[in-house]
Amino acid sequence: MNPMDLRGLVPAPVTAFTSDGEVDHAANADLARWLVSVDGVKGLVCLGHAGEGTYLTAEEQVALIRTLVEAVGDRVPVIAGITGEGTMTAALEARRAADAGATGALVYPSHGWLRFGFQAGAPQERYRAVHEESGLQCVLFQYPDVTKATYDLATQLDIAAQPGVVATKNGVRNMRRWDTEIPVLRENFPDLQILTCHDEYLLHTMFDVDGALVGYGGLAPEPLVELIEAGRARDYARAREIHDRLLPVTKAVYHRGSHMEGTVALKIGLRARGVLKDATVRQPLQPLGEAAVAEIETALQQAKLI
Repeated sequence: MNPMDLRGLVPAPVTAFTSDGEVDHAANADLARWLVSVDGVKGLVCLGHAGEGTYLTAEEQVALIRTLVEAVGDRVPVIAGITGEGTMTAALEARRAADAGATGALVYPSHGWLRFGFQAGAPQERYRAVHEESGLQCVLFQYPDVTKATYDLATQLDIAAQPGVVATKNGVRNMRRWDTEIPVLRENFPDLQILTCHDEYLLHTMFDVDGALVGYGGLAPEPLVELIEAGRARDYARAREIHDRLLPVTKAVYHRGSHMEGTVALKIGLRARGVLKDATVRQPLQPLGEAAVAEIETALQQAKLI
């Protein structure tokens, strides 16, 4: 197996819909081609939170993967979010993704764990089953510390040691844990690619990572590539300047009443940038009002993105 090279920006783009709510394959292909045209974009993740992946039918999920794979060719790998609740259903979902041309799997925790927690060994078995059933390269997904689906360090180390696991997307959102656990993962697995997914506050994590796997990358890939490069160079002044330039957009997209509103805001922002023609979302997401639209457009102007 040749591991995916995700050392850079890995956007998790939105899923474009037509005005009547159908998956817009032409628009999704255009979005994918735009993203991979940016030097430093190393992969695309579909069917995640930003992509409303769990709001698509299984048939729509497969069709979207095929559209993205065809659009990007061999320029970057397409990584599918795997969200099935049970271990077997997740493994079968991964096999469908592989058959559709995906290279990788971003393996979500079973969502029942968010409320009830997980039994010891269950996450490890989930990753084993996904990889063995599909052959997809797996990205370990570390959920926020405030949820019961966040993995303790021992579980992360076990998963990282498994065949097929090539990277971790860490969104623990607890900087004490970040500062103590990331070095241990680095020490034990030097080849494991560390990717931050702290969309709403990237600066702290940018000096410890190989890249960023973020929905934000689907709206502002150019400055985020610069931010990653500044972090690699240990150039705090440069990283801070990029962070501060983006802060109005960060606030307009992510500092909202619900983090899920970020998906709606990303679509509004892409429409303002001229990348999407339509900002339609699927329920349970709701459109944002005109005041939010104006706020997002003003923020993009301040960041010199429009």
